[in-house]
Amino acid sequence: MGTLTIGIPSTLPWLALLIFGATPMQGQNMPRVRQTIRELTAPALHGRGYVHQGDQQAARYLRTRFQALGLQPLAPSYTQPFTLAVNTFPGRLYLQCGNTRFQPGVDFIAEPTSGGGTLTQVPMPLDTLIFFDEAVQQRFLAQSLRGKVIVLSQQDLIRLVKQPLLAQHLEQASARITLVSGKLTASIAQEQASQIRLQVLASKWPSKQTAVKIKVDATLTSSYNTQNLIGYVRGRAQPDSFLVVTAHYDHLGQMGRHTYFPGANDNASGTAMLLELAAYYAQPTHQPAYSIVFIAFGAEEAGLLGSYYFTEHPLFPLARIRFLVNLDLLGTGEEGITVVNGRLLEPAFQRLIQLNESNHFVPQVAARGRAANSDHFPFSERGVPAFFLYTRGGITAYHDVYDRAETLPLTAFTGVFHLLTSFLATLGG
Repeated sequence: MGTLTIGIPSTLPWLALLIFGATPMQGQNMPRVRQTIRELTAPALHGRGYVHQGDQQAARYLRTRFQALGLQPLAPSYTQPFTLAVNTFPGRLYLQCGNTRFQPGVDFIAEPTSGGGTLTQVPMPLDTLIFFDEAVQQRFLAQSLRGKVIVLSQQDLIRLVKQPLLAQHLEQASARITLVSGKLTASIAQEQASQIRLQVLASKWPSKQTAVKIKVDATLTSSYNTQNLIGYVRGRAQPDSFLVVTAHYDHLGQMGRHTYFPGANDNASGTAMLLELAAYYAQPTHQPAYSIVFIAFGAEEAGLLGSYYFTEHPLFPLARIRFLVNLDLLGTGEEGITVVNGRLLEPAFQRLIQLNESNHFVPQVAARGRAANSDHFPFSERGVPAFFLYTRGGITAYHDVYDRAETLPLTAFTGVFHLLTSFLATLGG
């Protein structure tokens, strides 16, 4: 798990430097990168979510790192607070069918909008004839589902989107169990249904239908306090013009008492890259011509809430941002990187291509168009030129319990670091 540094007093930045084996004079450093990712994915941070204030513990860790690097704050203690509504699963998360007890995160998960409750009931498989036979459909709609546990396939759940009357009736059931044929992929919601909603691996579900026991504790918090963290290095020539580097530090948090989502690739890897770039530009010999701002966003997983909040409450004029680079999912790279907005910002993308062709930083640099899939998007929507970089190839763990520090290859991490510093140098970095 590494040395736990949560809660180091802000008056002792030298202690943080000793613990991390780093000084502000150092740049990119792979042992330190590994240590950063281990710290951010440690059980003590509870998946950097909203159970046991995992996000707050991660924020304290990052404040210590920002201070140790000598970044200047753009807000008191580097902190821009905001609130969100969030549905969490802090307590019991239990599912048993007959003699089969399912393991949270491995065999099943709660859907993000799931409500809570306790029940024991023989489940009722959804009759797929309701989609094709009018008489069967009418009998289904006339049947009371209160107190029942409905089991259906993921494909059937998709079909229900086009059948709102059936979907609305299904919501009367006390619990809905969706059998997933692929992988379990968790997420976060800002609302809570009255119904218990679970996803279970279809391969683990017994063919014989016996009574299921379900216990779910779900808590909807309407106004949870979280934050963005912002520090910067003042530019030597044009301090009122800005380059911006962003990464979200939050993740999915905890689901049940004992299961948490480490979030190594998503996005401890991008946060580690942000810190390495901050360490590089904090060196006097690398002081950029423009000021360079480092923003660690909260609540990205809840819908890009931190970045939307920043663009609505900017700490400096957005019009003065010369370029923004968002870092997310940087833990692999066997197949190179993809650049979202690369097709929209062609001259800047060609600059990346030329730099990579000359120096062979990563295997390939591919372009994508507009995509609302990370924290660059609210800035792009306001006219800020922005790229979102992510790596491709290697492990495929994503929004699950398998996205762990020890399995993260970091294949292209060093190459991406050098590509970014070379690219930012052409922009005034």
